[in-house]
Amino acid sequence: MAKISVQSKGDFKNLEKMLKKTLGFRYRHVLEKYAEQGVRVLSEATPVRTGLTASSWGYEIVENGSTLSVQWTNSNIQPGPNGVNVALLIQYGHGTGTGGYIQGIDYINPALRPIFEEMANAAWKEVTSS
Repeated sequence: MAKISVQSKGDFKNLEKMLKKTLGFRYRHVLEKYAEQGVRVLSEATPVRTGLTASSWGYEIVENGSTLSVQWTNSNIQPGPNGVNVALLIQYGHGTGTGGYIQGIDYINPALRPIFEEMANAAWKEVTSS
């Protein structure tokens, strides 16, 4: 049985940094494509009274070390000192000023579920195509 040994001096910080940057760039376009699709499906799925919440969806791609993630955002904030995101009020429900309660409507999860599945499949394809 033959033995193989490898020795190195120093570290691989520069190589690791380059690989992380390259991989981040490589997967970013996949995330952007699905993030934009997510904005579209969230806009379409949002219950409409005035249309403001539906038209207030956006996204951010956040890089944290070697991790990229998508964060969908909604900029329709209820006015006042304790401004609350209206999309979350619709999703989870909320109390009224007169003591009542408005039941939430789960519209975010069903809208994004197909996007998550497609995104995972596309990312896996990218990983295995190398």
